[in-house]
Amino acid sequence: MTMFSAFSWTQEYNKSAEKKLAAECQSAGFPGSLIPYKCDLCNEDEILSMFSAIKTLHQGVDVCINNAGMARPETLLSGTTEGWRTMIDVNVLALSICTREAYQSMKERNIDDGHIININSMSGHRILPTSIMHFYSATKFTVTAITEGLRQELREAKSHIRATSISPGLVETNFAFKVHDNDPEKAAATYESIRCLKAEDIANSVLYILGAPPHVQIGEIQMRPTEQLS
Repeated sequence: MTMFSAFSWTQEYNKSAEKKLAAECQSAGFPGSLIPYKCDLCNEDEILSMFSAIKTLHQGVDVCINNAGMARPETLLSGTTEGWRTMIDVNVLALSICTREAYQSMKERNIDDGHIININSMSGHRILPTSIMHFYSATKFTVTAITEGLRQELREAKSHIRATSISPGLVETNFAFKVHDNDPEKAAATYESIRCLKAEDIANSVLYILGAPPHVQIGEIQMRPTEQLS
């Protein structure tokens, strides 16, 4: 099994860190290889180039996990168009382009048991009374609609490829530091308020989904820290 890892925008790509992660996977006995691939997900040409490289090197895609997502502190009343557009580009358009290209890759190789998993958010199901998160939440509600729409289109196409949305609550990542980029103390406090989910918890939910029998369609998994209120 080969895994490609793409980054959402160029300045966040860290080649040495990705190489270290690939080595850790190998030393841990991961049954395959991890290949980091530099790709600006705000640029469709780069996304298409990535899928072309996957086709050349590894025939195509059987499982696509749309994990990239980002939030900017842009309110609806005073947010910048640039900030809104970046969230749409990453959270909605890149996800949709990757989904389309993954499906086409499966279809042309007659892969009828593939899977497309969208890492969504609890913010795709409820609106927090936090103004800087409202536009981000709108993009995640879109992911909820896209995933269900994808499920319906796959049924119409008589395909057994499955589509699933995973909606985590608070996960201990660098997400809050991006939202509160001018207030690192506030970002750190976000993860200290409760016992958060870990990246491993999300990974385990992916393994659960992929391990489901072919006749089982898991449409949505919502998961929160036990202590999280909303």
